[in-house]
Amino acid sequence: MISYEESPYGVRDDLAQAHGRVWDRIGKAGTWLDGAMRVRIAAETRHAGSCTLCASQKAALSPFAIDGTHDHLGELPEIWVEIIHRMVSDPGRLTRSWSEKMRVSGIEDTEYVELVSIVAHITAIDVFARGLGLPLQRLPEPMPGEPSRYRPAEARQGEAWLPNIAWDEAGPKEKDFCHGRESNIRRALTLVPDEARSFFDLGSHQYLPGDAMREFSKKIRAITRAQIELLAGRVSAINQCTY
Repeated sequence: MISYEESPYGVRDDLAQAHGRVWDRIGKAGTWLDGAMRVRIAAETRHAGSCTLCASQKAALSPFAIDGTHDHLGELPEIWVEIIHRMVSDPGRLTRSWSEKMRVSGIEDTEYVELVSIVAHITAIDVFARGLGLPLQRLPEPMPGEPSRYRPAEARQGEAWLPNIAWDEAGPKEKDFCHGRESNIRRALTLVPDEARSFFDLGSHQYLPGDAMREFSKKIRAITRAQIELLAGRVSAINQCTY
């Protein structure tokens, strides 16, 4: 359960509820990972910020020039730790060859996508809490249950690093998500459709809903669209977001 009652700033009810939905999902079995594994990934995501190797790699001209062992919690395979730590510490310099190396070294493409999604969800909510000057939310307790192991037949390997669904090829189970304006970022997590749904549910409340993306003159939030994009652009530049 997430509450912002102690926040020095007002937090919209719809945003707090969206964060609550994320927290509820983190502890439950997903599509390919059970609740215990999902919570371990969330915990390692938080721990990555204190890793000495990550700090050295980020400071280096090339992260691949620095070898070593990550400081980690000891609850995940080393390849999974590498993916999480690199995503958290230096995502702007990830490469396709690195991603392919990870995939042949001990993680399925479906697990990879679910892991990436968990890291993205946790990062979004933790950064929000830090921005308000609040302590990080306590991670949920793992819940019993088995992953559904559903892989959409329409997901295929194209120009992206991982298989995903093109809008004109989406099957009936994904039509609720794969509609409207198509974009690479909306396709990114569709190998595991429930993760794509969850991430864009979060984004619609923490950023903007999809139908408002092209409303450039209408004020939807407490600040104007121009102010929103100024902040988004600056944050993207600092974080080396090449998208």
